[in-house]
Amino acid sequence: MTSLIDLRSINRVYEMGGESLYALKNLTLSIDTGSYVAIMGTSGSGKSTLMNIVGCLDRPTSGSYSLDGVDILRCSDDQLAEVRNAKIGFVFQQFNLLASMTAIDNVMLPMVYAGVPKVERYGRAVQVLEQVGLGSRLNHRPNQLSGGQQQRVSIARALANKPSILLADEPTGALDSHTAEDTMHLFNELVSHGITIIVVTHDQDTADHARRIVRMRDGEILDDSDC
Repeated sequence: MTSLIDLRSINRVYEMGGESLYALKNLTLSIDTGSYVAIMGTSGSGKSTLMNIVGCLDRPTSGSYSLDGVDILRCSDDQLAEVRNAKIGFVFQQFNLLASMTAIDNVMLPMVYAGVPKVERYGRAVQVLEQVGLGSRLNHRPNQLSGGQQQRVSIARALANKPSILLADEPTGALDSHTAEDTMHLFNELVSHGITIIVVTHDQDTADHARRIVRMRDGEILDDSDC
């Protein structure tokens, strides 16, 4: 069976002052559909670089990357943007919600860029906000929501275009422990519906909710184990 994500011999090299700096070194990683994977490492380990490559936000210097059967390295920038819109949802530590917009408007925004018809946008936004437990907060602005509720809006926004992959960068970093636990339970629920979740974190408690932990150091995979 072909993996959803298949990275082979990936290198990411930055040229600085005549010196080659390897952010990723000959990295190979495969992730199947419906997986829940945590990528762990300290600052400088390469985990964020890996996330950017998996999320089609950056290109490797060398190696191969197949995403759901698509050869990512052969894609143009426009094609990569289409892949991101169609297959990947992003969740960030700082939520990145637009303060002047309501929860439902924030969730509808990526569907505008994807060309989803207006009537369908509204119905789908209501559906995903209800899915994350915010059906009663559709018309609240970010400053009227708690940190945990804002994170749930950002997760709903990430789900708006029906992605097969959810990439979460330190999703609990701005949350208290109780709210972080609630967010991780939500991720488990999403995995049970077939979404592949990849969490990039330095926090062991967050990683412990995943079903597989990939530990990185100096641009390489140090350990890769099921939980």
